[in-house]
Amino acid sequence: MLRLVVLILLLANAAYLAWSQNLLAPWGIAPAQQSEPQRLNQQIKPQILRILPAEEARRTELTAAGLRAADCLQAGPLDEGQSASLKQALAPWPAGSWALESAVQPARWIVYMGKYLSTENASRKKAELRQLGVSFEPLADPALEPGLSLGGYASEAEATRQIDSLAQRGVRTAKVVQERAEARGLMLKLPAVDDTLRARLDELKTGLGGNSLRTCR
Repeated sequence: MLRLVVLILLLANAAYLAWSQNLLAPWGIAPAQQSEPQRLNQQIKPQILRILPAEEARRTELTAAGLRAADCLQAGPLDEGQSASLKQALAPWPAGSWALESAVQPARWIVYMGKYLSTENASRKKAELRQLGVSFEPLADPALEPGLSLGGYASEAEATRQIDSLAQRGVRTAKVVQERAEARGLMLKLPAVDDTLRARLDELKTGLGGNSLRTCR
């Protein structure tokens, strides 16, 4: 009797396996299909679906709710006088909302064209560079205006190599200029500027001097 029960169970399991794998479909015995093809037809451009990083998703949610995400802002390097003035301005701010950290701003060399006699001359040179397919960028040092920067580099040697490359493309009058020397000081960092702190940024203008707040790197 026991052997018969075991045999029946084995046969039942084998029959179920064959049924679940659609092996009995040719005889009209198969499980009901659970697919819903109409759902595929209802999808709108599924190929543009993109998984957002956590930070970007959080910003998107805040924007949809009419809010702005907290930004990390920094400025500097600042000298001792600026730092002292900022400490006074920041004293009433919440604890942990700001920090002054030691920082080194490296020297920067640029491939420079100028100084031109007028802004009109600089505009004509821009048109020539566009025809050559050579890009340029705004100058950070007002003393070099009117002129053009064809790129900034961390060393004089890098900038010189770029001049050699540009000469092969028809740029003949560029030269290497040190845009700024290495600067040491303190960097102001505001790690999480929300709407409340944004409304107070004007309190820092005097201490910042000519420095501007920018997004943290």
